[in-house]
Amino acid sequence: MNISTKLIIPTLLVAFFMACAPNQKEQPKTDIYKAEWESLQQHKTPEWFLDAKFGIYCHWGPYSVPAHKTEWYSHYMYVKDHPIQKHHTETYGPLNEFGYKDFIPMFTAENFNADEWAELFKKAGAQFAGPVTEHADGFAMWDSKITQWNAADMGPKRDVVGELAKAIRKQDMKFIATFHHQWNFGWYSTWDETTDASNPDYEQLYGPKLPGPEAFEFPEQDSLKFVPDEKFVNFWYDKIIEVMHNYEPDLIYFDNKLVIIPEEKRKEFLSYYYNFAHKKDQEVVCTYKFEEFAKGSAVLDLERSRMAEKKEFPWLTDDSIDWGSWCHVSNPDYKSTNRLIDFLVDVVSKNGGVLLNVTPTAQGEIPQPVQERLLEMGQWLKVNGEAIYGTRPWKVYGEGPAEVIEGHLSERQNADNTEEDIRFTQKDGHLYALLLDIPTKDIEIRSIGLAAGLLNKKIKNIEILGSTEKVNWEMKDDFLKIVKPNQPTSNHCVVFKIII
Repeated sequence: MNISTKLIIPTLLVAFFMACAPNQKEQPKTDIYKAEWESLQQHKTPEWFLDAKFGIYCHWGPYSVPAHKTEWYSHYMYVKDHPIQKHHTETYGPLNEFGYKDFIPMFTAENFNADEWAELFKKAGAQFAGPVTEHADGFAMWDSKITQWNAADMGPKRDVVGELAKAIRKQDMKFIATFHHQWNFGWYSTWDETTDASNPDYEQLYGPKLPGPEAFEFPEQDSLKFVPDEKFVNFWYDKIIEVMHNYEPDLIYFDNKLVIIPEEKRKEFLSYYYNFAHKKDQEVVCTYKFEEFAKGSAVLDLERSRMAEKKEFPWLTDDSIDWGSWCHVSNPDYKSTNRLIDFLVDVVSKNGGVLLNVTPTAQGEIPQPVQERLLEMGQWLKVNGEAIYGTRPWKVYGEGPAEVIEGHLSERQNADNTEEDIRFTQKDGHLYALLLDIPTKDIEIRSIGLAAGLLNKKIKNIEILGSTEKVNWEMKDDFLKIVKPNQPTSNHCVVFKIII
């Protein structure tokens, strides 16, 4: 044996024994986000959210029991001389004898089946879903150790959030949790000694004792008359952290009025969530409204509204399937399937996503008209989802006469679309032209005409998604002409796949 062989053998033995030794535990990941806006703005919106486009959630709680007018019933029933207070006292009795807390035993949810809900959401085409985790009413829909007023201990006596988290993930959807409970500050008339809301024994439900109704006034960013004390802020914060640890939501949504929570606490939460997810290799999203988080630190969310133009940043909008209410009511006013599909298409063309609210009954059933609309959306997406999921905006969002009025709660002001309204998306080198109604004549797409200069490659072919019909088309200077198809693929938006 020569000298070089003597040196090699021990080295090989050492390497062999090191390879056979038990694997060392990976070092735990450390925090990478600080509670500073500049640090939080480094968080990247995950690809799953950019691809998903469509999600479903539901306003469901004790306010579903009266099923009268609005999910704000729990607030208005305590507002002096309000029509809802009149309805309440005539139907259930005086507020010192029957307050909001007394709806909780009536919130039985005996027909709630999380798997059935999740299957419906999946068939509707949703890619993410979840419940309103806590509304402004102070009633937690999860098994909470933070508050006694929760669905596992009262009402349904079930962990609604936990059951839905499991069922939704079983359907290969992302799970979301939405929080509205900053509104609990001033939501009830705790200042009125004639109501049960003033009883300190119920503070965890009704919120802290406040001096008067002006504490509820919607706050401007820089002119807060009343702010919560540390006790309320920590209670608000601890509930979110409990849900985060117990159910690990992929997306956390916040309703507005976060401005009443100190900015430092908002930053503390966001850094905690991002770091918590980072250590679990989980890609998460957080949403906010108005200017309540710094731009770029999370995803901007609109309410009952949409953008008029394409945006360079991803955004979300939440809207209800009911024109008037976010919860089940006795006289619903549901949007048409056509309106819901056109809304989704318009939003996606502008780099947005849609979170659609549905309205279960207090017993835990999704009303039949709601199911019908969801399944019709799902059928359309089954055929045309190629032009929605995983797409990105094109150079222009679209064309046509319809104008979108922007602004909080502005959606009702926007008219239905017509076949003159066309939206664009792109994916895998293909361009999709989505016609927002069934064509009754030949189609002229001006954005794709030679004069527009937006299409820098020649068109090889045009197809209709969901159809084998040959498409006849002609490129002109002013527009791309597509001959009206003989057979529409659905009663809704028709999608042309432009192969270039």
